[in-house]
Amino acid sequence: MPVVKSTRTLPPGERADYWHELVSGTFVPLDVRLDEPVPSAGTITSRRLGRLQISEVEAGPQTVDRSARRITEGGEEYLTVTLQRRGSARLTQDDRQAIVGPGSFTCSDAGRPFRREQPDTFRFTSFRVPKTNLGVSDRDLRAVTGTLFNGVSGTSGLVAEFLGRLSEHAAGLDPHTAHQLALTAFDLLAVLFRERSGRLDPQAPEHARGMLTRVQEYVLLHLDDPALCPERIAAAHHMSVRYLHKLFHAGGTTVGRWILRERLERCRRDLARPARSVSTVAAVAQRWGFVSPSHFSRAFRAAYGMTPREWQAAARLHPAVVP
Repeated sequence: MPVVKSTRTLPPGERADYWHELVSGTFVPLDVRLDEPVPSAGTITSRRLGRLQISEVEAGPQTVDRSARRITEGGEEYLTVTLQRRGSARLTQDDRQAIVGPGSFTCSDAGRPFRREQPDTFRFTSFRVPKTNLGVSDRDLRAVTGTLFNGVSGTSGLVAEFLGRLSEHAAGLDPHTAHQLALTAFDLLAVLFRERSGRLDPQAPEHARGMLTRVQEYVLLHLDDPALCPERIAAAHHMSVRYLHKLFHAGGTTVGRWILRERLERCRRDLARPARSVSTVAAVAQRWGFVSPSHFSRAFRAAYGMTPREWQAAARLHPAVVP
């Protein structure tokens, strides 16, 4: 169920303080200044999809600051992706500025100071992402803060479309599907950030990088299908199997290794859940497309240095320290 909080029922003179509490409580500790003589009403509607928090924000002109003092109050583990729906904004972080309009998006890292200025009445959708779920380096994150993603073409357009649709359909998702799609969002953002930081092949044409992202999105949505194979993936995208392999080779891997890595990572996450909600090892493996339990166990040990059962036992004994 969504959580809806608003200042609409308050007298204008009481809105500023309460709005500050709402914003800081929803995102991370922030300083908020309402930039109009008579504060407009503001509303925040939030819901959770696994570890992804999606919030729709509507309000009047304002400026929010994430200062060094506020960072000491917590929340530095989050990255916020903000998709502008109405109005304009200016994000400043890491000595860069991005001017944002409807349809484009930005990223702000709560581990470092930033400022977001909204000079007009606005509406945006934000996605609060735990940085550990992205699996990218600090260098990758620093490459995307204070920069603009156009949300129309290329990889950023694909990411904006996926995030926009995810927010629109979040209310109708069952918990399992919501969890899977949140993981897909994390993976797509990671691909985008690596591309922006230059870690994808800079010689590859833009359309090839965009095609790789679309293929990876398709794969992530079908990881639970044991029949997933290069031939099927290529046919779904009207390309040759040879070209499919070429796309993944440009990203430094192969189709098979990429699928195996993503399946293993989801199994690892599921096995690390609290004991009361964890399925058996065999059920988790089957859920993510593994047909042979012995193959799954060998692949898991090769990737993580322990068997699935050993990992599950460690997660139950020390749930706070297992990533």
